[in-house]
Amino acid sequence: MNKLFQKKYLLMLLLTTLLLLASCSNNNETDPSTSNDTNDEASDITVDSGMGEVTIPANPEKILAPYNEDTLLALGEKPVAKWAIGDSIQDYLEEDLADVETIEWTLPLEQVLNIEPDLIILDHVLDNYEGSYEDYAAIAPTYVLSEEEANDWKVRLQKFGELLGKQEEAEKALADYDKKVAQAKEELDASLGDETVAMMWVVGGKYFLFEENRHTADMIYNELDVEVPELVKGLGEGEAAWNPISLEKLSEIDADHLIILGDEDDEGIEALKNSSVWNNTKVVQNDQVYYLEDESNWTNSGLVASEQTIDMFVDLFK
Repeated sequence: MNKLFQKKYLLMLLLTTLLLLASCSNNNETDPSTSNDTNDEASDITVDSGMGEVTIPANPEKILAPYNEDTLLALGEKPVAKWAIGDSIQDYLEEDLADVETIEWTLPLEQVLNIEPDLIILDHVLDNYEGSYEDYAAIAPTYVLSEEEANDWKVRLQKFGELLGKQEEAEKALADYDKKVAQAKEELDASLGDETVAMMWVVGGKYFLFEENRHTADMIYNELDVEVPELVKGLGEGEAAWNPISLEKLSEIDADHLIILGDEDDEGIEALKNSSVWNNTKVVQNDQVYYLEDESNWTNSGLVASEQTIDMFVDLFK
C-alpha cells in the first residue's frame, strides 16, 4: 500500500468517524417541538386562594376577571368579557376593549356558562355575585382575590403575574410606572410647587369630594406628593361607601385648584354655577376650576387608570 493511498484511506476513515459522531450527537438531542419538559413551555400551577387550593391552567385563553380588566390589559391579556352595570362600563378601557362583550357585574351563571371561560378570577366579596364559589368553580378553575389583592392594585398586578406566568411582565410594568411617577413629580414640582389641589366627582346633583385615599387621589396625594387642602384633610379616611358632601360644606373649600369630574349639564354643576356663595370661593375667583367629563379612570384603581390619570393631571397644570 503506497503512501498516497494510505493518506487517502486515513482521511476517508477520519471523515466517516466524524460523520458517525455527529449523527449520534443529533440523535441524543431532544426535539424542542416534541419535548414535554422545555424551559419555555408553561405548566399548570397550584395556588392557595381564599377558598382553598386551585389549579390554574397554563396559558389560559378565555379569562374572566370582572372589574379587573385593567390588570389584565397591563399584562397584555384581553378578557373574554368585560364588567358592566347595565349600560355602564369602564370607559377608560374602551380603546382596548371596544370589541369585547359585556357581562353583568353580578356574574349571572347563564352568562358565565355561555362565555365558557377557562379561568375565573373573583373579588373577595363573593356576596356581590349571583352564584356561589362552588357554582363558578364547577364551570372553570376559580381564584378568589384576597382583600389586600383586591384593594391594592400593585399587589393585584403581581398576583395576576403569578397566576398567568407573567411575573417578569408585572415587575417591568411596575418599574416603568415608578419611572413615570418620578418624571411626573419633577414636572409638577415645577408647575404646582406647594399649591393645593382638590378633586370632586359630581353626579346626580351630588358632590363627592375625594378623600386622600379615595381611588386615584391616593396616587396623586401620596405618590405624586401633591399638597392636600385642609378641607380634604378634614374628611379623614374614606369609608367603603362614598358619602356626598353638602354644597354648604363645599363652599368652605380652601384649595388653590379644583378638578371637577362629571357632565357639565349635571344639575349639581348647574347649582354650583348659580350659587353666589360658591362663586365667591377663592378657587372660583382665581379661575382655577377645571372640568373633565370622563371620570372613569379617576374613580378606578389599576395601572392603566393610574397612568391615564397622571397624564391628564400633569397636562392640566402645564
